[in-house]
Amino acid sequence: MTVLALAGSPSLTSRSSALLHRAAALLGERGLAVSTLGLRDLPAEDLIEGHYAGPAAAALRARVHAASALLVATPVYKASFSGGLKAVLDLLDEKALAGKVVLPIATGGSLAHLLALEYTLKPVLSALGARHILASVFATEKEVRLTDDGIAVLDDELNARLHAGVEQLARHVAPPPGERYDVGQLLAQARFSI
Repeated sequence: MTVLALAGSPSLTSRSSALLHRAAALLGERGLAVSTLGLRDLPAEDLIEGHYAGPAAAALRARVHAASALLVATPVYKASFSGGLKAVLDLLDEKALAGKVVLPIATGGSLAHLLALEYTLKPVLSALGARHILASVFATEKEVRLTDDGIAVLDDELNARLHAGVEQLARHVAPPPGERYDVGQLLAQARFSI
């Protein structure tokens, strides 16, 4: 099972990207393969001009298609998720997130920005076919600080929320052995009468 960690911040040192990398590391500790893709990994011209048919967009769609789940991180600016992230999402196919589990992660100046995820990001994820959008992990600037080395220092409450979100995603992607369901096996065992 693979997870794609999508960083929606244009900044090299951002709190949202730091949280994303922490979540990716936690998933890695659980044995899940995680790859990261950021705004800077795609040509700016392709994002600005929406080059859907270009090779970078095709590679993006292939990575999303191959992933079982996505971590999507963004800063909240002016009551919405980042425009760069929107440009990336616009390069995806209409139902690119169908059947995938998505954990939104965001940072903002205050708790007043929390609803931006509900009213701006989640509808876009849903329009892309995502039906398993987990409870968002939102952090204010006071809850996460970056050291001079760019390492995220989380307060205890945020750390617990991030761990809970990662655990929930991991259980959806790779549930414990006792919770696995083989749909084919269940259908083969079912008896239908007409």
